[in-house]
Amino acid sequence: MQCTDIGIDLGTASILVYIRGKGVVLKEPSVVAFDRDTNKIKAIGEDARLMLGRTPGNIIAVRPLRQGVISDYTVTEKMMKYFIQKAIGHKSLRKPKIAVCVPSGVTEVEKKAVEDATYQAGAREVAIIEEPIAAAIGAGIDISKPCGNMIVDIGGGTTDIAVISLGGTVVSASIKIAGDDFDEAIVRYMRKKHNLLIGERTAEDIKIKIGSAYKRTEPDFMDVRGRNLVTGLPRTIRVSSEDTEEALKDTTSQIVEAIHGVLEKTPPELAADIADRGIVLTGGGSLLRGLEELICSKTGINTMTAEEPMTAVAIGTGKYVEFLSGYRDENS
Repeated sequence: MQCTDIGIDLGTASILVYIRGKGVVLKEPSVVAFDRDTNKIKAIGEDARLMLGRTPGNIIAVRPLRQGVISDYTVTEKMMKYFIQKAIGHKSLRKPKIAVCVPSGVTEVEKKAVEDATYQAGAREVAIIEEPIAAAIGAGIDISKPCGNMIVDIGGGTTDIAVISLGGTVVSASIKIAGDDFDEAIVRYMRKKHNLLIGERTAEDIKIKIGSAYKRTEPDFMDVRGRNLVTGLPRTIRVSSEDTEEALKDTTSQIVEAIHGVLEKTPPELAADIADRGIVLTGGGSLLRGLEELICSKTGINTMTAEEPMTAVAIGTGKYVEFLSGYRDENS
């Protein structure tokens, strides 16, 4: 019987499951809603995300992962079990081999927590892989060559920056600033500039529809509904992409600074390769308009986004399982 090999991108914002031979079979938000009184889980994934900020007192919708690490162990374990079963169905008799990716800056304790949760969720073997390596494999970069590649993976909770050569990380940095911080920056800006209180989901909508990190030739506009902090009543205002650029300025410049910091520590030979080959962006956060231009203007290095930035890490994690099995077969 075919043994199922699974790659899981355990993200702060969403979980993606890759199955060998099938590709990415599942992508759902990493949100769990449970009843506080009975401690029973009400919904997981997309159904739970729709409940964020809209639940009665006894039901709470939580994200069990914060900034790329497990903040609620039992909920994470239940969530993983649910997603693994949903992805492979109940037909599988053998427990699967699972590779899970974690941000490059996590501690051994945090790695152990991910490993334990994966075993509890029903894995036979667990491989932990660092996010930038998974992102590079998923973006189609041949990491086994002695050549420098720079990857910037902007997820929901963390941004991982790494220079990869010969299948390993040479220099890396992981900062706890990413897509979620873009949303928070928009919430803060709307409160400060327009006295308007908006929720996380509205902020995310603004980011996706008109968000920009760099000046656009023609600004985009969007009507935003929220609560006026002065009158306490609902109000609609028109927001432009220039507003979002101003709102996101601090957050995006911190990412650029971190990239700069990694470049400063990169050995000269590899730095020359990067100047030649450019910087590759992956992760959902890299979809923010104008981010490529911003990084390019600040570093002077050509920057491009991977073809499928959202699924690159999940694909890379799954391919890493294949890479390991092939590697073992060759050497056994």
